[in-house]
Amino acid sequence: MSGASPRRPVLGAVLAALALAAAACGGDGATVQGVKLVGKGRLTSCAHLPHPPFQTERGGRVVGFDVEMLDLVARRLGVTQRVVEVPFATMTNGEALEARRCDVVMGAMAITPERTASMDASKPYFDAALALVARKGGGIGSLEEVEAGGLRLGAQSSTAGEQYVKDRDFDPRSYDDPQAALNGLRAGKVDAVVLDYPVARNLLRPPAGSGMEIVATPRTGERYGFWVRKNRNRALVRLIDQVIDQARADGTYERMYRKWIGPVPKAGGDDRSGGASR
Repeated sequence: MSGASPRRPVLGAVLAALALAAAACGGDGATVQGVKLVGKGRLTSCAHLPHPPFQTERGGRVVGFDVEMLDLVARRLGVTQRVVEVPFATMTNGEALEARRCDVVMGAMAITPERTASMDASKPYFDAALALVARKGGGIGSLEEVEAGGLRLGAQSSTAGEQYVKDRDFDPRSYDDPQAALNGLRAGKVDAVVLDYPVARNLLRPPAGSGMEIVATPRTGERYGFWVRKNRNRALVRLIDQVIDQARADGTYERMYRKWIGPVPKAGGDDRSGGASR
């Protein structure tokens, strides 16, 4: 009996240490280089598919410009990236992050005051532009012509493109995703649609895009970033910012841009390779 007593404090200390370690890991999560992760050994990102060329499924994997950018972040942490699909609305209002579905939200999302009120944004990594898509030979060349002709306009719901045209007194028909919007145009339910430029260009590749074309590329002046849980993971925001800076400095960003988007636009130029945020 006398030999058992001295061991109890030691056992208690061990159990307490194990409890603290479990708490620090957040159950299945972990903290790596000061960054809190919801899943041990991985950086979990939320996406709404498909949204090519930013994120889309190919050969059973999710790939794209945003995916490769966040792969760089995961590599800096010494983990792998895992992409989970969630409803788009839960990405824009912070619900997916608060529910710990993921560590970071991607998806060509514009940095807006409404979104930064509920989520922390990285520094901008992409400049936004829109694509006005219409049927070939339809006589539409601008949003002004859509308005003047009393024509029907479509847009992807809850996107910067939809808000852009609403701010200009349009009442667009809303679609859940870009492909549905193009299907609506193809079926004659609308006369033109407003989409993210790189997404539109990707979806309009022959033969799928035959009969439709991009007739204008309105500039929104918006920029978009990656999103992190509000006030809970500032270390991850800082790391993402560092990765963006490094990728721009060493040529990685330009290489990925050319791979997924096209020629890198010149500063101040009226390019047709920019993207529009959602």
